[in-house]
Amino acid sequence: MINKYGQLQGGDREKSVNESETNRRMGSMTDEQDDAGAVYGNERVRVRAARPADAERLALLCGQLGYPTSVEQVRARLDRVQQDETNTVLVAEGIDGQVIGWVQVYARPLVVDDLNAEVGGLVVDERNRSQGVGRRLMEEAEAWAHAHDCEAVNVRSNVIRERAHHFYEEIGYRRIKTQLTLRRDLAETS
Repeated sequence: MINKYGQLQGGDREKSVNESETNRRMGSMTDEQDDAGAVYGNERVRVRAARPADAERLALLCGQLGYPTSVEQVRARLDRVQQDETNTVLVAEGIDGQVIGWVQVYARPLVVDDLNAEVGGLVVDERNRSQGVGRRLMEEAEAWAHAHDCEAVNVRSNVIRERAHHFYEEIGYRRIKTQLTLRRDLAETS
């Protein structure tokens, strides 16, 4: 089965879908179809599944989020994500077709809780912020989570990102707890 993001799901899942088929299903932002996508603020935005060709823009946006990443790293990570039907990266394209934001969302099955989705990252190009692009990406992330039978969507946000906290609360998210994040690199144990 093919979802609205042009991804194969279930037993038919593959790494990618023919781009022209994706454009046919979702509409493309061409002169002939300039009404594709939704208008938010001053931006005409279309959300679609990320493609390997987006790696350069995704890497740039990772840097804006505070996670400098090479194009090669993004390509490899995106390939891994796209092989997992419980994980997706969606991008927002501006009217010129340039990727101006992305959101990653994945399902989190846990023993201690119902199936929830978690946002792995959300970033909008600094030139396009406060124009509704992040809101549009989150709407699509929530739709993806609902389609994957998730009961809720969780977001983790660094305590220093006060503007992001305000954004999430403005679109209906509520604070449920404060926690400490710990990490151990596995290379240390070898």
